[in-house]
Amino acid sequence: MGLVRALLPACLCLCVAAWGLCACVCGLWGTWSGVTAAGAALVCGALWTCVRSREETLLPAAGRAVLVTGCDSGFGHALALRLSGRGLHVFAGVLDSEGVGARSLREREPEHITVLHMDITNLEHITQAKEHIKEKLGGKGLWGLVNNAGLLLYTVDAELTLTPYFRRLMEVNFLSAVTVTQAFLPQIRRARGRVVNVSSLAAAVPMPLFAAYSSSKAALSSFSGVLRLEMFQWGVHVATIQPSGFRTKIFSGDISRYKQELLSQTPPEVLEDYGPGYISQLPASLSTMSQSAEGDLSPVLEAMEHALLSPRPRALYCPGRGAWIMPFLYSLLPNGAFDKVILRLINDTCRPATLDKD
Repeated sequence: MGLVRALLPACLCLCVAAWGLCACVCGLWGTWSGVTAAGAALVCGALWTCVRSREETLLPAAGRAVLVTGCDSGFGHALALRLSGRGLHVFAGVLDSEGVGARSLREREPEHITVLHMDITNLEHITQAKEHIKEKLGGKGLWGLVNNAGLLLYTVDAELTLTPYFRRLMEVNFLSAVTVTQAFLPQIRRARGRVVNVSSLAAAVPMPLFAAYSSSKAALSSFSGVLRLEMFQWGVHVATIQPSGFRTKIFSGDISRYKQELLSQTPPEVLEDYGPGYISQLPASLSTMSQSAEGDLSPVLEAMEHALLSPRPRALYCPGRGAWIMPFLYSLLPNGAFDKVILRLINDTCRPATLDKD
């Protein structure tokens, strides 16, 4: 009966969403279909909130330690403070050990937070962090690892994306997370602990302008799924956090530099087709995305905390607006119908120069 109670709201939710949104995308974009789709989304959201809001006693924090990467700002910084407030000892990896984020962590929780200079692309930093944590914990082992550090830089069409940009994002968002995980798994296995990998909605759903970022996060999600199966026999749980858009510093960057890189390195025939005007505005589109992103990070922090301390952690967490409904629609709808949904949501008024002439 417990399984039925758990699945029934989700089944009702999915059925309502399928009915309403299929009607919306099958050529009937009128008022009634729009109302139907909105109603379906509201019902889905309400039911999902009810499921998520069930109270659950978390595991005791005392005596447990976790490593969180990317704690200079955003999710990592907030999670370090949240977990330390619960009584866990947090090893907070930062890129800038003398930056504002690192100083803030040292000042606010000096007893429960150890700040580590940890560029996750630097093998020497990873080795130093590993030895430091091993020495501090002795034979207890490390309870949790949160691979949170990530990089976006800018958004751009796949055809215009420079190959070094693909490599850079794959290195930071995927390969470095794999390296960190492999380095700390022996300590995590000893504690029969948890690995939490922070992916993205863009890993599960094709999003225009996110080709490099989506590819790197999709690789991380696949790695998490395989690792979860392999670690089961060791008593280690692996979870994937797949949030939608939240307002963090991942949206910030040197827009003028990226614009010049694109304009100077795009092949002439491609530059002519897309136009300098279209290409120049692409890096700045991150500012618009940031304004529409959710500012309250608590849904993601709650998901991370649950993955680390719940007696019954889930394999996948989808915090944020549209974070679970969009992958569901992607798997349910015909490709043509889903493409209409995505392109309608984007509704970008700026188009390549050649297309504007047609």
